[in-house]
Amino acid sequence: MQQSIRLCVAPVIAAAALAACNRSTPDAKTADSTTAAASAPAPAAPNVLTITATDYAFDAPAQIPAGFTTIRVQSNGKEVHQAALVRIEQGKTFADFAAAVKAMAKAEAPQPAWIVDAGGPNPPMPNGTSESMQYLAPGTYAIVCFVPSPDGTPHIAKGMMRELTVTPATAAAAPAPNADASVTLADYTFTAASPLTAGHHVVRVTNAGPQPHEVVLVKLEPGKTGKDFAQWVNGMKGPPPGALLGGVAAMAPGDTVYFPADLTPGNYAFVCFVPDSKDGKPHVAHGMLQDFVVKGT
Repeated sequence: MQQSIRLCVAPVIAAAALAACNRSTPDAKTADSTTAAASAPAPAAPNVLTITATDYAFDAPAQIPAGFTTIRVQSNGKEVHQAALVRIEQGKTFADFAAAVKAMAKAEAPQPAWIVDAGGPNPPMPNGTSESMQYLAPGTYAIVCFVPSPDGTPHIAKGMMRELTVTPATAAAAPAPNADASVTLADYTFTAASPLTAGHHVVRVTNAGPQPHEVVLVKLEPGKTGKDFAQWVNGMKGPPPGALLGGVAAMAPGDTVYFPADLTPGNYAFVCFVPDSKDGKPHVAHGMLQDFVVKGT
């Protein structure tokens, strides 16, 4: 997937492109915001970017101011869609990005260093919604869907990408979300600070590894495992062994992104389908999959 901008492999969620470090903003690496002093003014509310995904297009604003942003994808297509973000750097344009997508698909060339993974919400099930909360620095971005159709063709190859311009902020910045759970990504593990319980959570995800990683959250059907789900995505034949509940698309090393999760008791899995920088295999093939149980009433 690293070769040809993820057009060679067909995972349900795929996103990769090496990035040397977090370039979103220094705030993207900070801890959760703390309670302001009683005399301080109320903090600014995060920006909200609403994206509607259909087969195979996005409807979204052309621009949004910089700052902490809730990115919400409403999936209205018959197929599964994510709203992954990539940041376009080094003075390149969205037209350059579109041209690079075509060139890499044709020649299976490496992804350029000026295309940097920048999070975004991973997919819900069709007719569902998912969110990520993250800092967006000023610059040019692309909203993309790397999810493949059942025939193995990633939606980006069907034109599912859209330009997004993040303009300098003109108002007070919103603080980072207050997270009550955290997951750290590495090569090739998910490490939760404490077990997730039933109820609503805001999960803080930090990529501590040397290459991009993602979180795909799946609620498993009874008797199924994360391995079953990972195998199912290779052909998407028969009913899925689990339901997609969002998560965070590929993040550059050092980045921090948040996502909400409403959990009911049952069996779940975290999966990373990002292709490895060395051999191109999805990280799940290197063992980056974790089943876990959510307890509660």
